[in-house]
Amino acid sequence: MEQIYTIPVNEAFDASAADHKCGCPMCALYRRLEENELELILGASMMEPDVRIQTNKEGFCHTHYDMMFVRKNRLGMALTLESHLKELAGDLAPAGLLGSLVGNAAGKQMKRVSALEGSCYVCRRVNFHFEHMAETVVLLYDTDEAFRKKLSAQPYFCLPHYRLLLEKADVRMNKKKLAEFSAEIGTVVRNYLETLTEDISWFCKKFDYRYDAEPWKNAKDSVERAIKFLRSDLHGAPDKR
Repeated sequence: MEQIYTIPVNEAFDASAADHKCGCPMCALYRRLEENELELILGASMMEPDVRIQTNKEGFCHTHYDMMFVRKNRLGMALTLESHLKELAGDLAPAGLLGSLVGNAAGKQMKRVSALEGSCYVCRRVNFHFEHMAETVVLLYDTDEAFRKKLSAQPYFCLPHYRLLLEKADVRMNKKKLAEFSAEIGTVVRNYLETLTEDISWFCKKFDYRYDAEPWKNAKDSVERAIKFLRSDLHGAPDKR
């Protein structure tokens, strides 16, 4: 278990345990990784030859293009795009008569575009580290009594990350420990689901005139919280710097 992962994992779990408004600690970890990658790709890593080779090959998904676009380094993004587009123009250039006769030029171009549609430099790097962080959560629970208490103190785990942690635990834990882990994390999820369901129900009732004079309680943001619980809260609000 690498120290590079245990530190951010503990920090995220500490923050969410102390302030439940921080939400799912795994979502917070993902956003932190994503933020770091975007800072690097538009900063220190932008001109590194090995990084440029990979960004030329993989490009970025629509989400990360949007997140890069609203950041302050518009020139950095333009330089990355310039290099990427030039390489892509070469890959998609006509094969010429000889090339058309000896090979399937259209097939190669379709393959190149198809690969590009399914790839993203930032997603790949974030997902690589995030998988290790999920494994670290399981290992910390297995070896650190204090972390077990910390896990039980979380406000909730969104459903996608609940599933991910159970998958990692299923691979790395013995049956006894897996049962304990599943019970602990399942209790956190079910408790939040019960509260969230009550809040959503109250939100709906508030649109009935009979409840007009009643307080909102904790229901005002229940729709937003339900979406984050069901589908994760990975990218946050755009940073229009």
